Amino acid sequence: MSAWSTHYWDRRSALRAAMGLAAAGGLAACGGNTGRDGGSGSGKRLVQYFHAYGEAGTEQAVRRYAKAYKEADVATQWITGSNFESKLFASLLTDKAPDVFEFHPQIQLVKSGQVADLSDLVEPVKDDFNPADIRSHTVDGKIYGVRMIDDPQFFFYRKSMFEKAGVGVPTTLDELLATAAELTTDKVKGIYLGNTLHPIVNPMIWASGADTLDEKNEIAYHTDGVVGGFRTLRKLFTSGDLLLDAPTDFWDPSALNQGLTAIQWCGMWAMPQMQQALGDDLGIFPFPKVTGAGKQAVTNGGWSMFVNAKGKNVEAAKEYVKWLWIDQKEYQEDWSLSYGFHIPPRTSIARSADKLKSGLPAEGVRLFNEFGHFDNIGWTQAMITALEDVLADCVRKGGDPQSALDKADATVDRELQKLFG
Repeated sequence: MSAWSTHYWDRRSALRAAMGLAAAGGLAACGGNTGRDGGSGSGKRLVQYFHAYGEAGTEQAVRRYAKAYKEADVATQWITGSNFESKLFASLLTDKAPDVFEFHPQIQLVKSGQVADLSDLVEPVKDDFNPADIRSHTVDGKIYGVRMIDDPQFFFYRKSMFEKAGVGVPTTLDELLATAAELTTDKVKGIYLGNTLHPIVNPMIWASGADTLDEKNEIAYHTDGVVGGFRTLRKLFTSGDLLLDAPTDFWDPSALNQGLTAIQWCGMWAMPQMQQALGDDLGIFPFPKVTGAGKQAVTNGGWSMFVNAKGKNVEAAKEYVKWLWIDQKEYQEDWSLSYGFHIPPRTSIARSADKLKSGLPAEGVRLFNEFGHFDNIGWTQAMITALEDVLADCVRKGGDPQSALDKADATVDRELQKLFG
């Protein structure tokens, strides 16, 4: 199941935006059907929130897992439409809040006391989780959230189009622009980065040899390499080789599958759909390096399970999370590999996953391991938006990157002061 279903735009940005609204008290309370569909529990009642994944079978799988749990009746709220984030965070302000919910590592949730410390659940199996997933959920030595799936993102491309144009796989951003130009025809655009272009902000920063924040939680993105990267992306935007305003956004493989573009930024979740449509005419490569000091980059998205620390059933909710996302390896593997391709956060499951051991999936795992970058729990929505504004100013409008980054610095510094003093 995609980290962004076919019903949603950039899920990570939208969800974190809602978190900012909720923290400011800007969301009204909401009610609604509790959707209690639990199984043969012992009388305890829990509610879990999931956004509606796009792939068939995901909702049925979540409800099947919950029904198998014997210690409580677990009801699933499967949030359809575009209102998952608003319903979740509005509900967290009321007595209708879920006991368990999926989301991304977000330090505001920790600072506000909204999510429970799950260290006691994770510590006994900590060494079996990808260390980067543990780091991205840790604040002051405590672990908040259990990772369910890792979702690497990279460029997918049509091999036949590359062969026809006589081009190779680009390893630098300048080469990517030249390749896109060679691939563009009167019917096909060379490359697609999503309708907002937002998904490539972070990989461009990483591929420039920079980062969003450093280990001291200070600005690390304002470098000459990042400035140059924004200028190069402006060239691509004005070249005529970039697909704009596609029918669906980057998370959906339709642009590549339907021949609208030769290269598309997307997630590993869509790989089975692409392979079904394109067969062996499909390849992948990471975001190419921007500077000599840079390195190719792969974004790692994904989803994690959290316990509402302000709920009425915290201990029962923790027991359920432990049962499903730590003890039940069969369900964890099913969730990662039966509804699209994802990399299981548990290294023992990932190593034994036959579907990821050969061909293009194995190549995706290799790129993930070699070039992957994970969530920084301190990188907030206000910071994300500030860098997206830089992209809009510099890439879409042709503004000066240095000035735009100076403006972003002021916003990010204010956020850092609020969070870390």
